[in-house]
Amino acid sequence: MSETKIALVTGANKGIGYEIAAGLGALGYRVGVGARDKTRCETAVEKLRAAGVDAFGVPLDVTGDRSVSAAAELIERQAGHLDVLVNNAGISGETGPGWGQDPTTLDLDMVRTVLETNVLGVIRVTNAMLPLLRRSTSPRIVNVSSSVGSLTRQADPDIEVGPVMAAYAPSKSFLNAVTVQYARQLADTNILINAACPGLVATDLNGFYGSRTPEQGAATPVRLATLPDDGPTGAFFEDDGVIPW
Repeated sequence: MSETKIALVTGANKGIGYEIAAGLGALGYRVGVGARDKTRCETAVEKLRAAGVDAFGVPLDVTGDRSVSAAAELIERQAGHLDVLVNNAGISGETGPGWGQDPTTLDLDMVRTVLETNVLGVIRVTNAMLPLLRRSTSPRIVNVSSSVGSLTRQADPDIEVGPVMAAYAPSKSFLNAVTVQYARQLADTNILINAACPGLVATDLNGFYGSRTPEQGAATPVRLATLPDDGPTGAFFEDDGVIPW
């Protein structure tokens, strides 16, 4: 097995995902740039390579079984193993006034679409990549979540959590819950899995409304992707530390 560490970042052609790929690449990882759009994927790979990152494209639609299987086969051919999986791909779903989602008027098809990417996509990709991760000496999985998925914070009237997001926020709560279940199942292995909140980052997901840059948002996911062997697992982090569930 090659000594070079291999990472796959989903949704890595732009925004936070791109900066996670760049951050891991700067640390010497060979990075698979997972993206649905072929042209954007190729552009991101070229940009990363120009910055000195050993990057390669991975066509990947997290909502499609065949696409995910093909991505796993590509990484098998390219590297033979996987050290880091960052499940970054995510969508917010349609929003109304004030970038909100009213639970009393939710379009259920929209909710299903959000869950298909933000939750089922993570499960689909993780399970497809697990055989490759098990070949690593220090495998890490990072699920990019959001603090709006914290039920503790959402239920506290004294904490400002932004607008009501009745599809997006619960999808991240669901993702957090799934992360805990993976951590329990993998407790007797060397795989560490954690959830990360990048903070309110200005990206196209939120109409570029946010006080943080994608590079700042990538810091916690990169840190969790490079944890030491005695690092935590089954936890939820932001820059300042652990987030309550």
